[in-house]
Amino acid sequence: MKNRLIERIIDYLRLTQLSIQLIAGRRFYITVLLPLFWPAFQAFRLLMGWRETKIEAINVQTLIGLPLVIYAIFLGIRIIASEVDRRTLEVAYTVPGGSHRIWLAKMTASFCLLLFSEVLMAIFTLVLFTSFPFVSFYGALQAAVFYMVVGMAFSAFFRSEISGAMATSLLLTINIIISNFGNRMRLSPFFNPLAFDSNITDVTAYTIQNRILFIIVISAITLLTFSRVERREKMLGD
Repeated sequence: MKNRLIERIIDYLRLTQLSIQLIAGRRFYITVLLPLFWPAFQAFRLLMGWRETKIEAINVQTLIGLPLVIYAIFLGIRIIASEVDRRTLEVAYTVPGGSHRIWLAKMTASFCLLLFSEVLMAIFTLVLFTSFPFVSFYGALQAAVFYMVVGMAFSAFFRSEISGAMATSLLLTINIIISNFGNRMRLSPFFNPLAFDSNITDVTAYTIQNRILFIIVISAITLLTFSRVERREKMLGD
């Protein structure tokens, strides 16, 4: 039984590796470096004197979160819709155990890419800018995962990567305008507790509520998307 468990883990790791290549290409290691251009550009602005204010801990979530969310949208729209665009979706329905195994593997692959990219940006930020609490790291990751599943949902609904990207980008733009990257709204995926002037008890409570809420929201969006994708006739129809 132990050997079977090990074999299943190895098989899932292989499937995840293949999923990474399907989503981000064979040179996927290049894509995880692309979000680094944003903090590098901010460092260049500081060096040249084009930026008046320094990067502080309160700014780190936005510094890391913005490029990470854009990268997450790119990954999310490819989880399901890439199979539609390549005309290989029907093959996914022949997988033993259900097509959801492929989508879960692709989601795991996307999460791994996001996490690795964020770790690189966090190290870059610590070296060049400032230290920051774990809450900023988690906040950026939360926003990225949220927009990854939203991108997956929209692209599956429209059965198109381009349409999914446009819809998700519109939602992101509205969210940024309304919440100012979480500085104004406790119900934003970008919620930044460091930006609130409140007593420590209230901020902690707000943070816990926000994190739990978006775990539920992300799970709900994922389940609803999978339930739609399981409607084979709807997804394969012209």
